[in-house]
Amino acid sequence: MSAPLFLVDDLPASSRFTLGGKEGHHAADVQRLKVGEALLLSDGRGGLAQAEVAAVGRSSIDLRVGERTFVPAGDPRLVVVQGIAKGDRGELAVQAMTEVGVDEIVPWAASRSVAQWRGDRGVRAREKWVSTVREAAKQARRPWLPVVAGDPDVSTKKVEARLGPAAAAFVLHEEASDRLTAAKLPESGEIVLVVGPEGGISDQELGAFVAAGAHPVKLGDSVLRTSTAGMAALSVLNARLDRW
Repeated sequence: MSAPLFLVDDLPASSRFTLGGKEGHHAADVQRLKVGEALLLSDGRGGLAQAEVAAVGRSSIDLRVGERTFVPAGDPRLVVVQGIAKGDRGELAVQAMTEVGVDEIVPWAASRSVAQWRGDRGVRAREKWVSTVREAAKQARRPWLPVVAGDPDVSTKKVEARLGPAAAAFVLHEEASDRLTAAKLPESGEIVLVVGPEGGISDQELGAFVAAGAHPVKLGDSVLRTSTAGMAALSVLNARLDRW
């Protein structure tokens, strides 16, 4: 089993470090790491440090810190505009996309989104996505922590503005004639992928996104749920970009 990863604000500069707070509690009391076991520390910005447990305290562990490395960010950068979904489907989508390599997730208040992120409810919902990203990134041992961007509910107009400057922009749509597996991909820059909510993307939204420079594509003949479509599309991109 690979060494577990824990997130810190900054990598320790010295050879000794105490991991406390929520991460220390998880290491000592949940995972119950023992003296001599290996782990990874990450700052979520590409920095990694190998470490070994020197002592276990109450909700904290003392570490011997070893080699430090830096992992460059992936290029092209993968951005998913995710239509807000009801229940836990949005969080399931965020979890899966983080594990397969998304770099940024933009919550989108689509016209057919059943759930509405407004006021305090929207702030709390967005915070759940941020927390889900954090835990999924740790599970996947990712040195870069994906970003949950924008306001709690980014409007269609703001999505349009994001599509234009992208090196490539795609909208997943079941009636598209072209497949993502055959779409031309850039070697660098930002690839933006739009995933609709449970009710799909309206004709007006699709037209606006195409006018902004996005290309409608499909994954195949099956129609996927909003909780799995982004993950499936990212898997295609990872394979085509030789990341997998």
